[in-house]
Amino acid sequence: MPKVAVVMGSKSDADVCLPAIKVLRKFGVEVAARVISAHRTPEQAREFALSAVDNGFEVIIAAAGKAAHLAGVVAAHTTLPVIGIPVKSSTLDGLDSLLSMVQMPSGVPVACVGINGGENAGLLALQILSLKYPEIMKKLINHREAMAAQVAEDDADLQKEFS
Repeated sequence: MPKVAVVMGSKSDADVCLPAIKVLRKFGVEVAARVISAHRTPEQAREFALSAVDNGFEVIIAAAGKAAHLAGVVAAHTTLPVIGIPVKSSTLDGLDSLLSMVQMPSGVPVACVGINGGENAGLLALQILSLKYPEIMKKLINHREAMAAQVAEDDADLQKEFS
């Protein structure tokens, strides 16, 4: 069974991570969620990242706000794909978090979704996993088809309403 870690810098980030966890579980992926701070528990963050492969993880999603160094710290200690979720903070509405994640130095990449983009982080993790797991690829194709069908239905409803 595929396995993804969802780590967050603070328990207050859980609401942003929940859509990622839900979509991963919907697709049959095992998820482990943790609170690990790049700044308050740096050794724990390092150890988590160093042992991620041995613990069976294939992708790591890291959510953090403000300075948002968690994704970068994790990426510095593993070769697994790391997806960052910048969390909207009260100070700069998440722009600080977004810039912290997308401005990684050359050689230590972090994929990054939009501010509070938990669902997209989960879907991106699924796309990565689909390269190895054909059943996930099939579920992603069905998911996209269902989204397209919903848009077509919404359009038909709108056309009826305004005609």
